[in-house]
Amino acid sequence: MIRDHERWTAAAVVCLGVFLLGMDLTVLNVAVPDLDRDLKPSMAQVQWIVDAYALVLGGIVLTAGALTDRIGRRRAFAIGMTICGTTSALGALTEEPDWIIAARCGMGAGAALLMPATLSIITNLFTTPAPRRRAIALWAASLGVGGMTGPVLGGALVEGFSWRAGFWVNVPIVAVALLLTPLVVPKSGPRAGGRSEERVDLLGAMMSACGLLTLVWAVIESPSRGWTSTPVLTGFALAAALLSGFVAHQKRRDDHAMLPLPLLRLRGVVRGATSLTLLSFAMYGALFVITLYLQGVLGYTPWQAGVRTLPLAAALAAGSLAAPRLLARHGERTPIAAGLLLVTAAFAVLTQTRADSGYGHLLVFEVIAGLGAGLVAAAGTETVMGAVPPSHAGLGSAVNDATRQVGASLGVAVQGSILSTVITDRLGPMASSATPTAVLPPLPGARQAFVDGLTASALTAGIVSLAATLAVIPWRSTIPDAATSHEGL
Repeated sequence: MIRDHERWTAAAVVCLGVFLLGMDLTVLNVAVPDLDRDLKPSMAQVQWIVDAYALVLGGIVLTAGALTDRIGRRRAFAIGMTICGTTSALGALTEEPDWIIAARCGMGAGAALLMPATLSIITNLFTTPAPRRRAIALWAASLGVGGMTGPVLGGALVEGFSWRAGFWVNVPIVAVALLLTPLVVPKSGPRAGGRSEERVDLLGAMMSACGLLTLVWAVIESPSRGWTSTPVLTGFALAAALLSGFVAHQKRRDDHAMLPLPLLRLRGVVRGATSLTLLSFAMYGALFVITLYLQGVLGYTPWQAGVRTLPLAAALAAGSLAAPRLLARHGERTPIAAGLLLVTAAFAVLTQTRADSGYGHLLVFEVIAGLGAGLVAAAGTETVMGAVPPSHAGLGSAVNDATRQVGASLGVAVQGSILSTVITDRLGPMASSATPTAVLPPLPGARQAFVDGLTASALTAGIVSLAATLAVIPWRSTIPDAATSHEGL
């Protein structure tokens, strides 16, 4: 019998891994100029150094989630952490841009195995509703705060050391987590029902991984290649074919499917995953743009810019920790709708940005958006995991994680593309002649052009948030009941 303090100690170690995962999504955002000066990568190499982690994470997390349920949660967590730490060290030691890209791919693979394991451990540690809601809120806060504080840590490390510190920072975190895991995280075997003895569905794993990898690749490549370019359209078509084939293959396998299709028909899974996808689209795209705004328009150094994103992280943590009480009293609709409404209001504020607005205006956006994002992140995750049976916790977490990554990649791609397009329209072809890591081209009117691009991208994110809010309002608010919501799985 596990005592309460042992559960929370285990949850804290797991959330350390979640924080690492979120941090690695953004920690290199402000380190690229220093890396550019040191290694002189090409434009394509710069883009892949930043994006390879999210590409691999989003592409294989579904397959990793199924593997987590088969090999055991603690083992998957430890293996994922080990891969992240090892490839981080290799990235710090290399002298070639292509090997840095390979290291980031390896980190993404480790994160893909780590991420579903963490949420699966949480939901199996806490089986009663109230403690589980608090634990999931802590998980969501750790992930969000990790992502939002990545620029702070990255800026401090770049200014104090070099871009290599953005890789080395992972090693002590991994070491601490691996030391504590066997001591405090309960050992878990494969999921019940004898399915661990079946042969792994290699064809299904390949089709899902390749389909998601291709989809995320097409999303990431769209800003630089063009949304209607042949490679991007081919990528979207190939992704659609692979994922459609994967669904058909899973239908044929029926009870032995890697991804039980009834899982995707559960109301809680659909609602929670959709909310998280749209939230990730808005918030990760905005974080990318405002980090550039802080440096290029307001003139802050990487460290100063990172510090000025801390209110967003603090507000997100506060929103995540407030969500369980709202969930317990009102069900999932109230915190998700209220959170999306706050995010929409925050983007309305951001659309009013002017070249002389200053940091105070951005601070208002950060606080309102952070509170709303925290509510949606915690409530949406609980809605997904509350609808999934414990035997499929790893897979349910993977569905939750995959939708987040696709939303985040799409948000960065779309909002970054809008920003780039507006700047080019305002400044002409010379805007594209800046160095690949320049925050803002040194041309007359560049500050105003950037602000115009920022407000256009904020308008897009605000429209998406508003549409999501309007879709949530008609929901009949319920908390899925563990005894009845898993029928058919």
